[in-house]
Amino acid sequence: MTGYKLKSCVWEITLACCFSCAYCGSCGGKARENELSTEECLNVARQLADIGCRRVSMIGGEVFMRRDWQTIVRSLTYRGVKVCIITNGFAMTDRIISALKDCRVESVAVSLDGPEDVHDAFRQKGSYDRALAAIKALTDNGVPTSVISALRADNYLRLPELYETLKAYPIFAWQLQACSPMGNAKKNGVKVEFDAKYVIDFVVKNLPAAPFSMGTADNIGYYTENEPITRGRPGSCFTGCNAGLTAIGIDSVGSLSDIWNDEDAFAYNRKFKTSMLTGKCADCPVGMLCAGGCRSYNYFTNDGKLYENILCARR
Repeated sequence: MTGYKLKSCVWEITLACCFSCAYCGSCGGKARENELSTEECLNVARQLADIGCRRVSMIGGEVFMRRDWQTIVRSLTYRGVKVCIITNGFAMTDRIISALKDCRVESVAVSLDGPEDVHDAFRQKGSYDRALAAIKALTDNGVPTSVISALRADNYLRLPELYETLKAYPIFAWQLQACSPMGNAKKNGVKVEFDAKYVIDFVVKNLPAAPFSMGTADNIGYYTENEPITRGRPGSCFTGCNAGLTAIGIDSVGSLSDIWNDEDAFAYNRKFKTSMLTGKCADCPVGMLCAGGCRSYNYFTNDGKLYENILCARR
């Protein structure tokens, strides 16, 4: 066993989806041919609990495209693991909402990328209205609901408009994250660059009066004077990429325990030293704290370089 304690997991249980979004990093749409069976998923759920994982964010594709999603979720919540499901909201039904409550899901996050014209442009016509309808149905039925927005060049300046819309719904949180140039986004040449400082300033300006929590994800930052505010939880600061340290990502053909307990796994983080930082991150006075930011985002935006973040607001 390694000395690393797993706390959280992002689990992509299928690539099947009712969309094939132009910027989807996973290239969702059709399920992989060799996706884990129900029994294999239940085995992964058991391993997660045994290793000590306390929270799973379940994603796709679209989670609800797997007929056994409820069985998989219940196998986690039965063991005391908290589960959040991330959905596009397009196919939300009363039956699904009832199932979510029955298997004791902690919360549901609905993807919403901007006003109607922005959101529908990369998905399909009507998806914006369906997402808002899903948010209303979930909150009306007492399911804790949040919103996640993937920011790109075309939508980050529209945040004020989306904020005015979201204020009408009793969501508990709004997370802003950077769209990564991987998968469909890379293939379609989606322009993902945006001004991180604008986003941080937007959060700082609106958070005090917001009816819900709002903050930036781990791939936006880092360590401006407003760092303790922008993460959505007062006093919370980004402390470096946690992949392989306290967090793990699993795709729909993944395994777990042998990988996590391999002393040579996740060397990019487990053996990180500040001397590995490159570019402006190498000379940054807080480089030892943020460790160069999000490894995944760095890799896809900076020619495979893991230890230099081009979106850092300190730049």
